Amino acid sequence: MSATSSRSGLVSFEDLRLVYEHVSIAAPSENRGYICTKTGRTYVVSDFFDGDEVAPEDVETSKQYISVPHRYDLDLGRNLVFTFVDEHLPGEWEAVRDIFRRKGAYSRFKHLLQSRGMLDKWYAFEESAVEKALREWAQESGIEFSES
Repeated sequence: MSATSSRSGLVSFEDLRLVYEHVSIAAPSENRGYICTKTGRTYVVSDFFDGDEVAPEDVETSKQYISVPHRYDLDLGRNLVFTFVDEHLPGEWEAVRDIFRRKGAYSRFKHLLQSRGMLDKWYAFEESAVEKALREWAQESGIEFSES
């Protein structure tokens, strides 16, 4: 998968977000995403699928490409869940802790949220946290965004 390129190394936030989602949908290192610092073009490299466009051969080794982080690299996994629980469902902390002791935790967590009428609130909370973390990461990495 390759997102659109931009002039002067600028990348759209939406392109970054799409690459981040591809990287984060799989286990760490199964899907890898990159941003070209010269063009702003984004690439996804996967062990399981071929993207729309072939990434340059040196995408994983050249300093011209910045690796897009996985959600765990940005602390957007389990810790985010417990931050949400602390703020919005403090009485469910033990139940959520028990949920995350077994496989399939996220689907059971979302079922719990749905039963409490909190699923939409979770999605909004998660979306906000992801955007904030990606923008902070981009700033620290020297990535600038285009207007689009």
